[in-house]
Amino acid sequence: MRAWSVVRPGPVELGEEASLRFAFVEKPMPVPADDELLVRVTACGVCRTDLHVVEGDLPVRRAGVTPGHEVVGVVARAAGGFAVGDRVGVAWLRRTDGSCPSCLRGAENLCPASRYTGWDADGGYAEYTTVPAAFAHRLPESLDDVSAAPLLCAGIIGYRALRRAALPPGGRLGLYGFGGSAHLCAQVALAEGATVHVLTRGAAARRLALDLGAASAQDAYAPPPEPLDSAILFAPVGELVPVALRALDRGGTLAVAGIHLSDTPPLRYESELFYEKQVRSVTSNTREDAREFLALAARYGVRSTTHTYPLSRADQALRDLKAGRFDGAAVLVR
Repeated sequence: MRAWSVVRPGPVELGEEASLRFAFVEKPMPVPADDELLVRVTACGVCRTDLHVVEGDLPVRRAGVTPGHEVVGVVARAAGGFAVGDRVGVAWLRRTDGSCPSCLRGAENLCPASRYTGWDADGGYAEYTTVPAAFAHRLPESLDDVSAAPLLCAGIIGYRALRRAALPPGGRLGLYGFGGSAHLCAQVALAEGATVHVLTRGAAARRLALDLGAASAQDAYAPPPEPLDSAILFAPVGELVPVALRALDRGGTLAVAGIHLSDTPPLRYESELFYEKQVRSVTSNTREDAREFLALAARYGVRSTTHTYPLSRADQALRDLKAGRFDGAAVLVR
């Protein structure tokens, strides 16, 4: 089958070396374990975490790994209550031990033995992939394959970040960065009655934010028009942590949603942390997060703004993501 392989992590920019680092190759058809599904991939979202895997911001966990963890496909070999022909979603969290203290208290996203699609195991930048049946997701019928793909990481992580941000009912929420995850998170927050302010660098992203119903959209380093009860940092830019903290009202919470963040500058206690402001990180997601979010997405009519690329152009999709050339999310299709 055809699949992408991270031969040697490095920058995705154009150049003779790029194709030697990240290549579209022939790989053997994956062989699922007894408890796994074989999935024929129909669509796969392009997530910033994939960029971190390809460029080496995340350490190599599987040599030559195929990225991709926003996978929509059709079951080609069944297991665990699924049937051949069922439509399923494959997300970032692939497997946990189920027995550690974190798993037993319902925090499987913190399992020390957790494994991840497109990092520990080959993912969806391919014609076929595998997934443990217990970690596959049934998808709302109202969502087509391309629209559903970004929900499987961008949507789920945005939802977890929203809950971690402790937004009060009818509260004022700031979103720093407005890509695939933020534009889905914003729709949930708006549907639940929040006032949303978007702070991001891209003009197209700011237009999308306003179209979706944001109260304001401006540059990431500008102060929002009113103090914020909560904020979520989606951009992987550590310099924005003190900026977002200064924008919070007393008792506000900042949630940092990325798996990778550039260095954070020193924080000034009086202006950035005092008055019981707090910073929370977001680590992966649980399967319950996924079930809750997918149900809400169907109920609220959450829709992803997508830009499709053929599977063979995954390298270009990642370059465009890095350069901020599109709003919403990119999706690879067969």
